[in-house]
Amino acid sequence: MARRYEHVSLLTDYGTADEFVGVVHAVIADIAPHARITDLTHGIAPFDVRAGSLALVRSIGYVPEGVVVAVVDPGVGTERRAVAIEVGDGAGILVGPDNGLLAPAVALAGGAGRAVVLDDPSFHLETPGATFAGRDIFAPAAAHLCNGVDLAELGSAVDPAALMPGTIPLPRHEGDEVIAEVLWVDRFGNCQINLGSEELPPGWGTVLTLRLDDPTLATGSVRRSVRRCSTFGEIGGGIGLVADSHGLFAVCLDRGSAAAELGIGEGDQVVLTDGYGADPVTVPVELGRG
Repeated sequence: MARRYEHVSLLTDYGTADEFVGVVHAVIADIAPHARITDLTHGIAPFDVRAGSLALVRSIGYVPEGVVVAVVDPGVGTERRAVAIEVGDGAGILVGPDNGLLAPAVALAGGAGRAVVLDDPSFHLETPGATFAGRDIFAPAAAHLCNGVDLAELGSAVDPAALMPGTIPLPRHEGDEVIAEVLWVDRFGNCQINLGSEELPPGWGTVLTLRLDDPTLATGSVRRSVRRCSTFGEIGGGIGLVADSHGLFAVCLDRGSAAAELGIGEGDQVVLTDGYGADPVTVPVELGRG
């Protein structure tokens, strides 16, 4: 028996300056007026599927049961598929483009059950063009699911194993180094990396060395000491490695931007070793102030 969902969560790269988000809301409200809608974010950088995927992973454990519509879709109107994927034995359905955006969240939610390609035009809006699938395909699909239409009615069944995999990188261990990558920089300048505390080698201490490779420098890299901390307040005046609210380490400053201090951003590589390392860790200072 098909479920009737009460809630739709939205995540897109649409921004809020134009009418795109409002129109998606309006389409859902028109077809399924009982459905409540939560905007997770519409501030994903345009076309950044990886960033959208990471934001969806950070959110998926907190959304209510229902439908999740995620749209970061640089291939809109092309042969990329529009899909809906059931998770949690029907507790939720993720709707969006089959471009890797949904895959990590599906995995975190326990894996895919049923999946369909949204290829039945009777559940789409008539459209003058093919560039707004959020309005014409994804929003109507979500609304019809909220009205109790079974997932299988929305289109052709597809093997979940045939869906596009995600692209979230994994950390690497090479010798005595752990090589990680900055996944996300939040508005405070905290730099989340793809590394949890359980992935550090056993026996590593509280103080680590962080290396940032920089071919523009004569040394080829810059090294900074970082201290593993539980809170921002423990960091003091240096750089901290704090387990963030998602269970991953973030490179942080207390009341400052680590991204600005270190000149790093999403996709940059950071290398960690235990202790202070062989090379001295230096921080430039300016004398004679005050």
